[in-house]
Amino acid sequence: MQFDRKDYSNDDLLRLYEGLVKPRMIEEKMLILLRQGKVSKWFSGIGQEAISVGSTLALHPDEYILPLHRNLGVFTCRQLPLDRLFAQWQGKKTGFTKGRDRSFHFGTNEHHIVGMISHLGPQLAVADGIALASKLNDEGKVTVVYSGDGGASEGDFHEGLNVAAVWQLPVIFIVENNGYGLSTPSNEQFRHGFFINKGPAYGIEAVQVDGNNVLEVYDTVRRLAEDLRQNPRPVLLEALTFRMRGHEEASGTKYVPQELFEEWAQKDPVENFERWLLEQGVLDEEAKQRYRRTIKDEIDEAWRVVFDTPEIQVDEREEVADMYRPFDAPDQTPAPDAPTTERRYVDAISDGLRQSMERFPELVLMGQDIAEYGGVFKITDGFVAQFGKARVRNTPLCESAIIGTGLGLSIRGKKAMVEMQFADFVTCGFNQIVNNLAKSHYRWGQNADVVVRMPTGAGSAAGPFHSQSNEAWFVHTPGLKVVYPATPYDAKGLLCAALEDPNPVIFFEHKMLYRSISGPVPNDYYTLPIGQARLAREGSELSIITYGMGVHWAAKLAEEMNLDCDILDLRTLLPWDEEAVRQTVEKTGRVIILHEDTLTGGIGGEIGAWIAEHCFTKLDAPIQRVASLDTAIPFAPNLEHNFLADNRLRQCVEKLRAY
Repeated sequence: MQFDRKDYSNDDLLRLYEGLVKPRMIEEKMLILLRQGKVSKWFSGIGQEAISVGSTLALHPDEYILPLHRNLGVFTCRQLPLDRLFAQWQGKKTGFTKGRDRSFHFGTNEHHIVGMISHLGPQLAVADGIALASKLNDEGKVTVVYSGDGGASEGDFHEGLNVAAVWQLPVIFIVENNGYGLSTPSNEQFRHGFFINKGPAYGIEAVQVDGNNVLEVYDTVRRLAEDLRQNPRPVLLEALTFRMRGHEEASGTKYVPQELFEEWAQKDPVENFERWLLEQGVLDEEAKQRYRRTIKDEIDEAWRVVFDTPEIQVDEREEVADMYRPFDAPDQTPAPDAPTTERRYVDAISDGLRQSMERFPELVLMGQDIAEYGGVFKITDGFVAQFGKARVRNTPLCESAIIGTGLGLSIRGKKAMVEMQFADFVTCGFNQIVNNLAKSHYRWGQNADVVVRMPTGAGSAAGPFHSQSNEAWFVHTPGLKVVYPATPYDAKGLLCAALEDPNPVIFFEHKMLYRSISGPVPNDYYTLPIGQARLAREGSELSIITYGMGVHWAAKLAEEMNLDCDILDLRTLLPWDEEAVRQTVEKTGRVIILHEDTLTGGIGGEIGAWIAEHCFTKLDAPIQRVASLDTAIPFAPNLEHNFLADNRLRQCVEKLRAY
C-alpha cells in the first residue's frame, strides 16, 4: 500500500492514526464482550475503518454525515462520549435512543450525525434534504452519506442520486464496495463492474479510491468537499474495501473464499498505516504504545460506567408521549364575525397553503408538476411567481426520495410539504413515511416537520390506481397524525394547523370535493385543532360517525329520509376524538360508522371496538358499519357505484331504525 503524504503535517497524520486505532480497539473489545454474552449483536467494520475515519476527519465538524452500521469511525471521530455510545449498544436509558433502538440506528444533531434505519437506502434521500437546506441557506456546507454495495441495489439509491443530480445538491455519496451484501457476492448484485460507471449516467462526477488507504480517502474527500462548498453538486465516491468478518457476527464467513481473506489481510488499513508512520519516523514504538494505553483506558472506563448503569425502568406514559414532539397549538380559531369569502374546497386548500408559505419562510413545497404547472389539481397555481422555484420545487417521479428529503429538511429546522399526485402513489414512498418520518422522534428525538398531502377517493371512474382510500394504513402507524377534512372551512384551517405542527401529518383531500362544494372561508390565516371532531348535524334518533365524503353522503341521506340524527365528522383520524364519539353514542344509543374505505381493516372496526368496550351499556342496538366492498376499485361507473359505501347506507339506516 502506497501512502502519499503530500503537504500534510505530522499532526495531521497522527490524527488519522488515532482515528483509525480507536474504532479498531473498540471493536476488538466488542468481540470479547460478545463471546462473554455481555452484548447481544455486533456488525463489525474491521478492515473498513479507513473509509469512516478518512471521510469524517476530512469534513468540517458541523457538516452532516449519514453512516451505516459498519461506520464506527464516524462516531468516534466526532468525539461522541464513549459511555453514551456503549450505553446505546446495551439498550440503557443513557444511550441516544433511551433503549428504543440498537447499534447505530440513531442520530445526534449535536455531533451532526444521522444514523441509519435497517432499510439502508432511505438515508440517501435524507442526505439530499440536509444538503438542500444548506443550499437554500447559502451555507457552503457538504453532506456525506454512505451506502454499501448491496444497499445500492435498492431503488432508494437511484432516487437519492437522481434528485441530487437534478437539484445539484452538495452531497458526497460514498459506496463502500466490500464485495458482498451479507452473503451475496457482487456478481449476483449488479453487472456494472464498478460504481464509478454509474456516475456518468446520472450526470455526476464519479471517483474511485482505495478504501483501505486512510490517507487517500482523507485527501480525496477533503479535496472534493472544498470544491463542492464553492460549486454545489453531487459526487459518487466508490471506496474499494473488504469485510473481514461476517455481515454480523452470528452470520459467519463460510461463504467467502479463504484466499480473499488472505489477500485482504495484507491490506489491513490500521496495520499498513501504522507501519508506514513508523518507517517515516512520524510514530515511534513508545508513542504507539502510549496511544493504545490511553485509548484502552478510555474504553475500559466507559464500559465500567455502562455496566454500572441500571437497566431501564419502564415508564409507559413516557413511551407513548415520545412518539410525538410536544406541541401546544395556539388558539387561532377565527372569530364568528371574521370576514369570509365563498370558496370551493380546492381554493380553501390553496389559500391555506399560500398563507402558510407567507407565514413560514422556512416552508418548502415539493411534488410532481407543482411549479409552473400548478399541480394536476392546480392547488399551487401561481405559487412560483410569488415564492420562487427554490421553495416551490418540481420533483422527479420519486415519492420515496422526496419524502426522505422532507425529513432531511426537518433535521435542518425547515418545514416541508410533499404533494402526492394521487394518494395511491404514496405506496412508492411508504417506507419513508412509516419507518423514517413516524419513528424518528421516538427513536432519537428528531421530529419530522413534514406534511404529505394526499388527493384521495373514488367517484370519477378513475379505476384501481387513482381512486383508493388508504387512510387506514397510516392510522395504524404511531408517530403520524392523519387529517381528513370534509368542508372548505375545515380544509383550510386544518391544513394550516398541519403545517404549523412539527410532527408528520398525512393530509387527505377528497378529489371529488375539490370543485363540487363551497362554503364561507375566513380570509385571514387561521387554524383548527387537530384531533377534534365536529358535529355536522344534530339529532337524537341515531348517530352516523364518519369523515370526508361520508359526511356529505350522510347529510344527503338525512335530508332525503328526514332523519333526526347526529352526524359526527371526525376530521382527524389519528388521533381521533374519543370524547366526541362517547358523547354522541350516549346521546342516541344507535350508531353507524361510515367510511369510503373498504370494510375489512378499516377505521370503522377500530372505532366500533372502542365503543363496544367503553360505551356498551349505552347502546340500544348493535353497532353498524357501512363501508365499500372488499375489492379493488373498479373502473366502469356502474361497478364503481356498486362498490362505494353510500350504495348501502340507506339499507343500514332502515335496519337500525327497525331494531
